[in-house]
Amino acid sequence: MAKAKKREDAWLECKECGQRNYRTEINVAQGTPKLELKKFCKRQRKRTVHKLRRK
Repeated sequence: MAKAKKREDAWLECKECGQRNYRTEINVAQGTPKLELKKFCKRQRKRTVHKLRRK
């Protein structure tokens, strides 16, 4: 019997323009984290805050 999937794909979305730029895996077994990181946004060409969004 297969094990339950403990990791799930999620996207990092720019808070300013709304574009989903990065994909990452999160651990679902420990609960959903409230993740916010400063990453580079291609549309605005600068570092902005990116928030975790699910598919």
